[in-house]
Amino acid sequence: MSKTIFITGASSGIGKATALFFAAKGWKVIATMRKPEAAADLAENSNITLLPLDVTNPEQMQKTVKRAQELGQIDVVLNNAGYGTVGPLEGTSDVELQQIIQTNFTGVIQLTKAFLPHFRENKGGMFITISSIGGLVAYPFFSLYHATKWAIEGWTESMAFELNQLGLQIKTVQPGPTKTDFVGRSLVVPEHPAYDEFFDNFKKIFFSDEVIGNLAPVETVSEVIYEAATDGKNQLRYLVGEVANDDYKKRLELGAEEFHQNLEKAFFSK
Repeated sequence: MSKTIFITGASSGIGKATALFFAAKGWKVIATMRKPEAAADLAENSNITLLPLDVTNPEQMQKTVKRAQELGQIDVVLNNAGYGTVGPLEGTSDVELQQIIQTNFTGVIQLTKAFLPHFRENKGGMFITISSIGGLVAYPFFSLYHATKWAIEGWTESMAFELNQLGLQIKTVQPGPTKTDFVGRSLVVPEHPAYDEFFDNFKKIFFSDEVIGNLAPVETVSEVIYEAATDGKNQLRYLVGEVANDDYKKRLELGAEEFHQNLEKAFFSK
């Protein structure tokens, strides 16, 4: 009997690639997104069902979760919906602040809570959340993004204690730089004149042709998500890619303070 995965933010990037990856492996996929008409090509796959879901809309979330459960047992819930913001905090509006918290963090918690009764009733199930290497280390001008991803990591680690007692699992996946819409439509870039000089120096490195050209294929993330969903391991975190693994290793080896100081020199030394 084939298993079923429920995916948020499946219209593009990691979510879409993962929907196709699991479908190719014979899984039933419930691919959710704000505008299902934007991914009509997914609907052509017989293993994929499209449902509408804006993770910042709690009422719609309840309806979509109920509809998904009516389709049969859900085995894995992939919290993928999210976006990034890079820039000085002082240039960020209160609306942008609330939006990224609601999308990247609160929505994950609410969806997880909505599926818990289903998993308990079935005596099994797994939550996987797309975090980031930015949930384990910190880079300049990503303060709000880091706030949500570090929150996801702490929340997941604590949740694992209570869920494991029920025979349920919860995991996170930490991609490094990946070829997604993160540096396109999914990236908010607030600015403020007081920080222009420092931010310009940072952007020359972060948005350089070298960095953009070496982004890892999105399918590498899908492969690790599949590994997390099927390896049977009681493992919390799955790093993806050379950058993520190297930076986390450096932070552990150097310690938080020295790692931070080295990054500051790399980005802002004159």
